[in-house]
Amino acid sequence: MASSTIWWLIAAGAVVLELLSGTVYLLLLGVGFVAAALAAHMGAGLTVQLLCAAVVGVGAMLAWYLVRRSRPAEPPSQANRDVNLDIGETVQVDAWNADGTASVRYRGAQWTVVPRAGATPSVGAHRVAEVTGSRLVVDKI
Repeated sequence: MASSTIWWLIAAGAVVLELLSGTVYLLLLGVGFVAAALAAHMGAGLTVQLLCAAVVGVGAMLAWYLVRRSRPAEPPSQANRDVNLDIGETVQVDAWNADGTASVRYRGAQWTVVPRAGATPSVGAHRVAEVTGSRLVVDKI
């Protein structure tokens, strides 16, 4: 069996394992294996093929790591608008209880509202900053 065929089979195996695991890193290593297969098609020796696989695969993984690291961190799920569509919506707080909570009508149900840590409770319009259990954490608008 030709060495390029072996590299193509290894690359296909990496892609299959990536699909089963859900990580992108095996896919990036698969790109390195494809580079080695192309080097084998061009008649390069085994040492050059291994170097191509290592340099391209690890280089792709390093580039992906640097791209991911340069992005701002995702907010936690309870404060992420992509996960919870209540984030960013407004509620009207008419009165605060002595324990620092309030009860508001939102989406047809009664919700307990608490101010964000460090904020002083005040009446008026508030924006939902996060949802913690059955409580809405709000910021004054």
